[in-house]
Amino acid sequence: MRRKRVLPLAALMLCTPALAGTAPALAAAPQTAAAPAPAPAGPLRILLTNDDGYDAPGIRKAFERLTAAGHDVTIVAPLTNQSGTGTKMMSAPTITVKHPEPKVWAVDGTPGDSVAFGLAEVFAGDAPDLVVSGTNFGPNVAGLATHSGTVGGAVAALEHGVPAIALSTGGVAAPDPVTTVNAMGPTLDFAVKLIDRLRVRARSGPLLPRGVGLNVNHPVVGADGKGTAAGVAATFQDPQTLLEPDFTEAGDGTWKVAVKVDLRPAAKGGDVEAVGAGRIAVSPMNADWNTGPADHAVTSALISGLRP
Repeated sequence: MRRKRVLPLAALMLCTPALAGTAPALAAAPQTAAAPAPAPAGPLRILLTNDDGYDAPGIRKAFERLTAAGHDVTIVAPLTNQSGTGTKMMSAPTITVKHPEPKVWAVDGTPGDSVAFGLAEVFAGDAPDLVVSGTNFGPNVAGLATHSGTVGGAVAALEHGVPAIALSTGGVAAPDPVTTVNAMGPTLDFAVKLIDRLRVRARSGPLLPRGVGLNVNHPVVGADGKGTAAGVAATFQDPQTLLEPDFTEAGDGTWKVAVKVDLRPAAKGGDVEAVGAGRIAVSPMNADWNTGPADHAVTSALISGLRP
């Protein structure tokens, strides 16, 4: 699975200074995606996807809320639950696509497949202004983001040069499903505000810098999940893995597999810290494997003097 590099914090602050304060200009970074088109002055055309399936509560609530905000929303999402598929894209010779109702397409594949089909066929020749992936059931912070299908759908959009936002609802210690569904309301209320902020700031330019997406994690607040978050934080992806596999040999080459949460102290300024404190974590990300100048310097020093 592809590892997504988290961009410098300045990248997000440049896009949403009223949320995060003033920051220096975004340093240039290698990019391969085509430059996104300028954002329209009015409501956006949005491709909405997820990894929980096209009929999951989160994506349906997102469709209703974004449509109510005036946006032209089309669902192009997996036919079945594809949680944890990351950036996987199938290479099968055929793919089944259903069109069960107007503005809804169900793709029998991963979130990446859904976005690829949506851009190539549903929005053929006229790319959407924005891809929104989610809202997801549960958080996609730290190592969870690396393997998240919700984030994977957003990454697929970025690879095609389309701005993207991944939305997730939940804390590291997940509450019951009903409470999480309730918390999807505040998640989407914030998403509407964030998208409106991006649209207004873009004016005649793109919604986000070229190749940059946002990974948004909204906490579950209150016993019923309907509480208001303590604030908004510009964050980065905490480097810890969170989930650790536990293998037990069962004989005949078979192993039982369990997964346990291994929560370590949160990195200061990271997404785990923010969500744990009841704040909305907004982390910039991109779709390629490039790292920063310091890492390139380390590599240059490593290979200095080496010959084939």
